[in-house]
Amino acid sequence: MSLRFYFCFLVLYAGISIQTKCFGNICLPKDHVAFFIFGDSIVDVGNNKYITTYLQANFFPYGETFFKYPTGRASNGRLIPDFIAERANLPLIPPYLYPGSNQYIDGANFASIGARVLAETHRGLVIDLNTQLNYFKNMETLLKHKLGEEEANTLLVKAVYLICIGNNDYFVPFTTNSSVLKSYSPEKYLNMVIGNLTTAIKEIYKKGGRKYVFLGLPPAGCAPSIKALIPGNTGACMEELTALAKLHNRALSKVFPKLESQVKGFKYSLADFYSFFIERINSPSKYGMSEGKITCCGSGPYRGIPSCEERSNEYKLCEKVSDFLFF
Repeated sequence: MSLRFYFCFLVLYAGISIQTKCFGNICLPKDHVAFFIFGDSIVDVGNNKYITTYLQANFFPYGETFFKYPTGRASNGRLIPDFIAERANLPLIPPYLYPGSNQYIDGANFASIGARVLAETHRGLVIDLNTQLNYFKNMETLLKHKLGEEEANTLLVKAVYLICIGNNDYFVPFTTNSSVLKSYSPEKYLNMVIGNLTTAIKEIYKKGGRKYVFLGLPPAGCAPSIKALIPGNTGACMEELTALAKLHNRALSKVFPKLESQVKGFKYSLADFYSFFIERINSPSKYGMSEGKITCCGSGPYRGIPSCEERSNEYKLCEKVSDFLFF
């Protein structure tokens, strides 16, 4: 993660105090800042463990490097929200659906592997953005019961909101037989995704959300799982998909300044996830890695076939995970 991204994030978290305030048996620093996460596999810390779906990461080799057991994270170790929580002096934020996780004082993670902005693109198999938003509203009600309406509102206003979603919406026509995107022009489909995402942000704002960190889309067409679908295994990226990611990021960069000028107190940081990935794909050695184009765990071309997710014996696992950009 870039130093600029961390700097922007820590600025949003500035001002934490050691003074405390108690509500029954719950005591918080006076300027406590909670952390709420919405998104897909890049930020899901385990919600998919608790729904019926084949999109799971709750088995080895997932989790083997840091946690030493599978946590539901689609990674060998920690994800972006985990590192941010650590930098913000917060505990690791648990998945919203984790049994018994009903305090939410430090925040909650609503993300889901495979999540989309548009529910109809993967209905029933993931926790889409609208469902994540409904979970957030349910949590708001619970916080008001625990803390009282005024203090719950204060917590939500002071909180930081990380949003990372949209990538899977554009995978649809390239990885499935779905006709959802194919029935629209790319421009109209893009506007649908951006429009629904903007609506969700406004809903979070109504509930108190003021400070946001957004991750732009990575160059999805360069992911090994996508390149494995290209006939001939040329190693080239799928340009149509990469172009959609660029258009999405460009549209996002125009949405947030408008929101900032339209709604009081809206603050944001937009991380250039696209450049972050392209640099590491093309020059992994600059970042302490040796491989930026092949997945650590998988099978087939570029180990891009997600056989790890099928719990099969077909996959190959790299010897040193830290050498690889893609797990």
